Amino acid sequence: MLSLIWGSSFILIKKGLVVFSPEQVGTMRIVFAFLFLLPAAVRNLKKISKDKWKVVFFTGMIGNFIPSILFSIAETGLESSLTGILNALTPLFALIIAVLLFNHRLRIIQISGLLIGFIGTVGLSFVSARGEIGQMNMYVWFVIIATVCYGISLNIIKNYLQGINSIVITSLALLTVGPIAVIYLLTTDFIYIVINSPGAFEALFFIALLGIFGTAIALILYTKLIHLTSAVFASFIAYLIPVVAILWGWLDNESLYALHFIGMVMILLGIYLVNKSEDFSKKNEQYNNIEH
Repeated sequence: MLSLIWGSSFILIKKGLVVFSPEQVGTMRIVFAFLFLLPAAVRNLKKISKDKWKVVFFTGMIGNFIPSILFSIAETGLESSLTGILNALTPLFALIIAVLLFNHRLRIIQISGLLIGFIGTVGLSFVSARGEIGQMNMYVWFVIIATVCYGISLNIIKNYLQGINSIVITSLALLTVGPIAVIYLLTTDFIYIVINSPGAFEALFFIALLGIFGTAIALILYTKLIHLTSAVFASFIAYLIPVVAILWGWLDNESLYALHFIGMVMILLGIYLVNKSEDFSKKNEQYNNIEH
């Protein structure tokens, strides 16, 4: 379910960008998610201790607000299907953050997976719109930074917000960044575009779907998955997200070439090697025993 929802997010971003700027699409996505979960946030205000609010805000900013804008900017220079492929980097950065911040040990097989995944990523960044090797597409870096943010966020949730209901975390994280998104949006020409631009309401509808399903509902499911397993195991959905994104891109007449698929296979192979480690299997078992 998560793979279907998130895999469809990239085509929805593309549809929103037809009328609105990347910053507007990103902030509107947050606003719709914030408004959708506002009743839940109000009900759950007292379920978070004061010392956790900084962590919740950090999660909302690094795991929602910033990536939403980065992905929108990325799709001004990348096909939605290619953006979905690059999103598969999340598990690799989840591992790196676990190593750097939470003293997780790297095994040789994981190092091999990281290297293969990053070679695939660098290769994708040099594939031109015609499917040939050309100059580096700098828009790839917006996706890379966004996936780094996701990797940080899911490790923070796993290590500092363990045991807190997923609806509570998601609704309150959006509560902390939602007003910021609203204020920013009102400083732009958003209202003028809605009133005067052809196709604005259609684009707004796609962004509403993106915010409600691709952010609010998906984050609740994802946070629950992190709690039930581990941060890296939860990122396994990255295997299916590119497939869904590619299908949507194909339906929207986007072009992908052999080099794109070679890069994607390398990224997914890297993820496989990273998650194949016995070390992570033990971690997953440990997390499951704690939950039970």
